[in-house]
Amino acid sequence: MKIIVAIKQVPARDSLLHIEQSGLRIDKEGLSYEINEPDAYALEEGLELKEKHGGEVVALCAGPARVSQVIREALAKGADRAIHIEDDRIEDLDPLTLARLLASAAAPERPDLILTGLQSDDLGYGQTGVILAELLGLPHATIVMDVDKADGGIQVKQELENGWFRHVEMPLPALLTIQSGIKKLRYATLMGIKKAKTKEVRHVTAAEFGGVPQGGGTIRIRRLYPPGRTKRTQLFDGAPKEAAARLVEKLRTEARVL
Repeated sequence: MKIIVAIKQVPARDSLLHIEQSGLRIDKEGLSYEINEPDAYALEEGLELKEKHGGEVVALCAGPARVSQVIREALAKGADRAIHIEDDRIEDLDPLTLARLLASAAAPERPDLILTGLQSDDLGYGQTGVILAELLGLPHATIVMDVDKADGGIQVKQELENGWFRHVEMPLPALLTIQSGIKKLRYATLMGIKKAKTKEVRHVTAAEFGGVPQGGGTIRIRRLYPPGRTKRTQLFDGAPKEAAARLVEKLRTEARVL
């Protein structure tokens, strides 16, 4: 089974984010980076499927030269090889334009299964995986919690609302977007880190797949700003029982935490 896992490098969760003076982008000066958390779980699922059923795992990553950090991490954890689509403008692409680049790189590999994270921690569109499936003409399932091999295909467990799940059988090839937390993530071993240095990383440019459109894609950001900080104190007068009842009503109807 050949499995492609699409991974993304994002700012570390504990990074202090600042907006550029233009108001259109996050200032990347001094940021530290890590693998997108949902993608880390997609990688783990791919590695476990390979260990159970054989085959290979190919990490697919798009971005500037520094994304080699997360590519090396994927190789150290057990991916067999990697494809790096390199272009400094890729991080600002919308999901459709990015998915077109990923589809161009993935199609010649003829994978049995493509795994992506459910969404990215930085932009959170949650669309790249399903658009990629549409471009490649693949059946797909989202918010996947478990994957099992079945006769002639796979069986997946999808998370629905209010604690409900759905089990679906799908033919191969297919694409799945993986939910965070489905498995315990492995650490890269010292032996894995050493082996990663000898594994193949194929570097390609976005220009080889039609390039990045002038202006970066189909989405235009008009303004980027942090959420406003507002504080409001409300006092409830009257008897304690009355005040408590009004507080509960506010928590239920306005704050919606009950």
